[in-house]
Amino acid sequence: MQSSVRHFGGAVPADRPAPGTGPGRKGLKNDALGMFSSVAMGLASTGPAYSLAATLGVIVAGVGLQAPIVTMLAFIPMLLVAYAFRELNASNADCGTTFTWATRAFGPRVGWMGGWGIVVADVIVMANLAQIAAAYGFRLVGLHGLADNRLWTTVAGIVWIAVLTVICYVGIEFSAAVQRWLLCLEVVVLIVFAVAALVRVYTAPPATAIHVSASWFNPFEVTSVKALTSGILAGVFIYWGWDTAFSVNEETVDSTRIPGRAAVMSTVLLLIMYGLVSTSVQAFAGVGTSGIGLGNTDNSDDVLSGLGEAVFGSHGTGLLLSRLLILMVLTSALASAETTILPLARTVFSMAVHKTVPSRFARIHRRFLTPTWGTLGMGAVSIALFVLLSSFSRNVLADSIDSVGLAIAFQYGVTGFACLWYHRKILARSARDLVFKGVLPGLGGLMMALLFLYAAFVVYADPEYGTTAVDLPLIGRTGGVTVLGLGALLVGVLLMPAVTRGYGVALKLQRGLLPRRLPRHAAVESASRYVPADNRSGVGGDWYDVIPLSGTRVGLVVGDVLGHGLGAAATMGRLRTGVRVLARLDLSPDELLSRLTDLVEQTAQDAGAGRRGPGRRMPHVDAALGVSCLYAVYDPVSGTCRVARAGEPVGLAVVPPPTGVVDCPELPLGPPLGIGGLPYQSTELDLEPGSLLALFTEGLLQAADGRDAGLAQLRRVLAGGRGSLEEQCDRAVARLLPGPADVDATLLMVRTRLLDRNQHAEWAVLPEPAAVATIRTAVSKQLGDWGLDDLAFTTELIVSELVTNAIRYVGGPIQVRLIRDRTLICEVSDTGHTSPNLRHAASDDEGGRGLFIIAQMTHHWGTRYTSTGKTIWTEQDLRPGDVP
Repeated sequence: MQSSVRHFGGAVPADRPAPGTGPGRKGLKNDALGMFSSVAMGLASTGPAYSLAATLGVIVAGVGLQAPIVTMLAFIPMLLVAYAFRELNASNADCGTTFTWATRAFGPRVGWMGGWGIVVADVIVMANLAQIAAAYGFRLVGLHGLADNRLWTTVAGIVWIAVLTVICYVGIEFSAAVQRWLLCLEVVVLIVFAVAALVRVYTAPPATAIHVSASWFNPFEVTSVKALTSGILAGVFIYWGWDTAFSVNEETVDSTRIPGRAAVMSTVLLLIMYGLVSTSVQAFAGVGTSGIGLGNTDNSDDVLSGLGEAVFGSHGTGLLLSRLLILMVLTSALASAETTILPLARTVFSMAVHKTVPSRFARIHRRFLTPTWGTLGMGAVSIALFVLLSSFSRNVLADSIDSVGLAIAFQYGVTGFACLWYHRKILARSARDLVFKGVLPGLGGLMMALLFLYAAFVVYADPEYGTTAVDLPLIGRTGGVTVLGLGALLVGVLLMPAVTRGYGVALKLQRGLLPRRLPRHAAVESASRYVPADNRSGVGGDWYDVIPLSGTRVGLVVGDVLGHGLGAAATMGRLRTGVRVLARLDLSPDELLSRLTDLVEQTAQDAGAGRRGPGRRMPHVDAALGVSCLYAVYDPVSGTCRVARAGEPVGLAVVPPPTGVVDCPELPLGPPLGIGGLPYQSTELDLEPGSLLALFTEGLLQAADGRDAGLAQLRRVLAGGRGSLEEQCDRAVARLLPGPADVDATLLMVRTRLLDRNQHAEWAVLPEPAAVATIRTAVSKQLGDWGLDDLAFTTELIVSELVTNAIRYVGGPIQVRLIRDRTLICEVSDTGHTSPNLRHAASDDEGGRGLFIIAQMTHHWGTRYTSTGKTIWTEQDLRPGDVP
């Protein structure tokens, strides 16, 4: 077995697998970022200067003078979605964000598409950011010719992506420090530029200047709904990126709260900044189609670089400030590119941890505590896509950037709906939950969905929109933006079956191996719930069972297999079968667990021996090792329940009917299966008729702050023990697991019954031959009282044979019991410990035919051992009208 990783001086691979799947357990550096760094990450990722430079001209071309209000209106769906992110993060701070949350809300298919949307948007925008950074880098040093050369901008873009990838790889704290400096420079220059432009409008206005008007902030002045939608979608792009604060949540102090506050603060700051800059730029440059006008198509992809000298002048301090403006756009693109690599790497990292993409992407660097393949691999993919798009034409690259808006709207829409569905069971808990977990995220998701559909099939589908168009079979000429955007998402749909198959197969196998329905039984009324883990790596091996035993007794089982996926589900099926087989031997709970752990150890040894050999790896550890299991046997005749357990992650709660006070009895703790240690012990509980028993695995308590808090919550749910078991199960799951589950959870509830006194009879028999006739007469009379005269002859024969054997071979006290249930049960108990064997007697044998005759006359028969001896039992079928 591979030894555990040691961080103090031991040799460890430079990139090691992430230790766990839960928030904060993946190996990323904890508590590396504070509130200011999180806000800086959120703001820098949007690239305010770059976004305005690349988008403001497009917005003006669509909506004219109403560009400022359209820029602000795009804030509304973003704020609503930011609330969705905040609430989801508070419930589950996972760096996979939309991928993880959508998986838990809707399943692996929707989760995969949510994660794919992030990857598509980030990789495509990286290509554009690299081109912008390359072009502005050349312009900053006066090499305008190289800025327009495709080859040199491609080379420089590759260099920039490589440099930023290395910065992100070196460590999150170094990345955050770079972001803080770049953002401060960007914000200061942007504010100085906006204020200077407004001052020039009212003091020394250029020919293009127009005074600020209230009509600029009236959305009803926009000429058409199509123009308004196109403008808002472009506005959504300039706000996109604040969710980086959530992608680094596992590396943030107070990871469940700080990212949410940082994201909301980031969007509000962006609203103020964008409102100020868009208003001042429009007032200074106007919306004309020539010169520095924002409507000039020659400047639509970069409206700021030409305004630097116009606002600040071309001499002295003005020239320095205009150069700073170019530097600001460059740093904005670089900051945005760096903070695009961060969420991209961590999304892929989380997808690998949850077994959606190859596990190699789940490796982290030992020293830097950053994703190795997630960072370097995604940097390489971004370079490859940048080279590919640049090799076609600048038109394809330009349209690919517009198509990012579709991926953004898709991802944010999925997140909004995921928040609503994720918290659907607790929306009625309070007005705050209803508003912030339901209404606002739902509205945000709906807005994003409408924007996506209208943009994809109306605005972007127009062949006249953008710079490219494609002739599609059966559809005709379609805008290149729609083709690129939907095509990128459709690639994810094509990959979906392959990446979600493992989860689906494991879940199907798990459900197939669990009982389809619990059997009806005279001893108990039962109900159960199995809640599979909602992430791909969580589906595993929890199981439960209700096993009919001899003498109307019943076996109750819950178990928890270590590990996840197909292996854990298969192990669960193997152990469930083993428990059922051993239970049919009528073993006591402690003896059954001892036999089961022997079986587990033998299986592990056989599997290990098969893998040993020259040049072979160390044997694989069997998944059944370390399994926890609780086994109980309830007897409805005596009202006693014997319980034993292996391992700690299983529990029992008892609610007696007179008081309704929940008790969690202390059960002797035995070692997990296959581990070895102290022997198992059984505990006997005396239960009142109607007592409620809840057997559960640790997963049921996972949402609480510790096991004690979970048990306290379970006590509150079960208190009183009233209502149907189905209602009790539903209430327990709804209260204890209000959201999706990290690990499987199992709950088995039973309400005990005590057999009516008229359903069973018992006699003590003296160990004398004359007593046989007496017991035959008593049994015949009891059957007559029950109206079972047709079974009198066979039952007398069975009792006579078994009592005679007990007198002949054992002696001592003998007990005979008849039980009338769905079958007629006859039991003969003695103090012997040897079990009779069924065999075919030879023609010259004097004995050995009695048990053979009994086996032919009964439906079932068997032997169970007790502390005082053994009991031989038989079952005879009753006619439907004779069943009580």
